[in-house]
Amino acid sequence: MEYFIELFLSGLTRGSIYALIALGYTMVYGIIGLINFAHGEIYMIGAFTALIFANLLTVWGWPTAAILICAGSAAVIYSCAYGYTVEKIAYKPLRNAPRLSPLISAIGMSIFLQNYVLLAQTSDFMPFPSLIPDFDFMEPVAHIIGSSDLVIMVTTFVVMLLLTLIIKFTRIGKAMRATAQDKKMALLIGVDVNKVISATFVIGSGLAAIGGLLIASHVGQINFYIGFLAGIKAFTAAVLGGIGSMPGAMLGGLLLGWTESFATGYVSSDYEDVFAFSLLVLILIFKPNGILGRKEAKKV
Repeated sequence: MEYFIELFLSGLTRGSIYALIALGYTMVYGIIGLINFAHGEIYMIGAFTALIFANLLTVWGWPTAAILICAGSAAVIYSCAYGYTVEKIAYKPLRNAPRLSPLISAIGMSIFLQNYVLLAQTSDFMPFPSLIPDFDFMEPVAHIIGSSDLVIMVTTFVVMLLLTLIIKFTRIGKAMRATAQDKKMALLIGVDVNKVISATFVIGSGLAAIGGLLIASHVGQINFYIGFLAGIKAFTAAVLGGIGSMPGAMLGGLLLGWTESFATGYVSSDYEDVFAFSLLVLILIFKPNGILGRKEAKKV
């Protein structure tokens, strides 16, 4: 039973990260009806930004808590700037083009960002300092959960709660809901749709940066390719829960995390990705709208 609980909590940790990234996919899809395939690279850039600032502040002798706050803030700011730029370069000029054009543009932007970081850094894995403080848990809790697992779960819960409050009660949140429902009608009632779309990219990028910082500190290493695999898995989570649905993205992330964790624990770690992508194929075949998705006649 202890092993089962350990796997359940491990899946909850993974799923929390997938959910954070999947929210970016599902928010953009909900607003413009397209998948931002460069979103995984924004997550990767957030992790590298945090690494650069963490190493710099460590050399200057800053305490770990201050490094975590400053490196996290820098990662969010830089990732939001990249997300805003991606929208302006890869999506806005193609707003009225056929759907295939912005899709290819986003894939091109994803490849560009990967190679940009590859040239700026290296292809090798780089060590990431442990920024999450260690807590002393009592037995047997200490055997089944670590400090970083707890911090990831709590941070994800707080971020998701804040995002839900922003979407439901703030002016920008109401504008995002109006734009997602009907862009033309939103324009008629005075909503600046272009600003809403940019804000959606910026918020989604900030969530991805938080995910990048947390998982990099948890795993202890990063390289330029981490965004691709994390992005594909987060996309799987968004599809699983129902692309365009925020509760669906959260649920899909958790279900994917538990699937991987139990497959790794009871079958083999070699089949972790096999189970994840098999789940994507099964969902697309038997329930293409996802668990909480709505039936629509749109194409991605």
